[in-house]
Amino acid sequence: MSQATPLRDAHRALGARMVDFAGWELPLHYGSQVSEHHAARAAAGVFDVSHLALTEVSGRGARAFLRRLLANDIDRLGERMAGLYTCMLEESGCVLDDLIAYRLANDHYRVVSNAATAEPVRAQMRGVARAFPVRLQAQEGHVTLAVQGPQAMELGTAVAGSVIGPRYAAALAALKTFNATNEQGILSARTGYTGEDGFEIYLDAAMGRAFWQALIDAGAAPCGLGARDTLRMEAGLSLYGQDMDATVTPLHCGLKWTVAMDPPQRNFVGRRALEAVWEDPQLPSCRGLVLKGRGILRAGQQVLTPYGEGMVTSGGYSPTMSASIGLARLPKGRYAECEVEIRGAGVPCAVVKPPFVRRNRILVDSE
Repeated sequence: MSQATPLRDAHRALGARMVDFAGWELPLHYGSQVSEHHAARAAAGVFDVSHLALTEVSGRGARAFLRRLLANDIDRLGERMAGLYTCMLEESGCVLDDLIAYRLANDHYRVVSNAATAEPVRAQMRGVARAFPVRLQAQEGHVTLAVQGPQAMELGTAVAGSVIGPRYAAALAALKTFNATNEQGILSARTGYTGEDGFEIYLDAAMGRAFWQALIDAGAAPCGLGARDTLRMEAGLSLYGQDMDATVTPLHCGLKWTVAMDPPQRNFVGRRALEAVWEDPQLPSCRGLVLKGRGILRAGQQVLTPYGEGMVTSGGYSPTMSASIGLARLPKGRYAECEVEIRGAGVPCAVVKPPFVRRNRILVDSE
């Protein structure tokens, strides 16, 4: 039986089509995935992402623990209350998960990881924690909302003022990108997964239901998993299980920038394996594709380039561009065109640098 977020009844009342996702019953759409996509690009959409796994990390060894656990360095946050995007690796250097770690206070952090990897991630956390004076606590029964779009901050700030209070609204309005506030014990961060402005907020169940309804009443469009996927793909953002997984390292899936090799004495999990391939000239290039012929790009399709074969890792239809787009792992080299094998035939594609769309603006040629 699938797990349910505290908002399941609210989704059903709005006519959502519910599906199983990583063991959770979640809304795919509320009638029109494309309309939800456009709402988040042009105005404001709200996503229930309460399936994400939250783990509190605290104690005097919390900082040292996260510096060992994560490929990126939590010290990059300094004393700021902010989020750090990073990968958690296996000793092989392959990606166990991609996640965000938030610094909430001295010796207190929150790790937000994917639902599908919750058990292996927490198992690795427990294993690494044996060497540190640190406490790990899974957070259950919460509501996590992602409010996204050009009107998200204005609308969300107004709702925060009425549901939580004016002090919280002021703290939310003052946030800069990837910074966070834990005012009144409620975490918000100016982060998202759509390529638009907005924030993510973590609430208890009762306040989460009230905040969701107030957002809907204020004009935010409820958005499901379908729109979340097309928005993140247009933004060139990776999805665990497709663009990366436990068979590739961050160096092989376009996430080398998330690995902090300095200082050299920080011995994070997977470091030695990454050092062995850090300068490998055969590392693939992660690029974007825009289909020029008929068909739809899909994960797993073979890509034919002048320098050898590659693979589509994410693909689908872009509502903003009215074209089929994809993310792909390709051989390095200078080339602007390739072919993707669709139903046994090579279909021409343009090779571009993601993102395709950001802040509701198309950044690559879709003609």
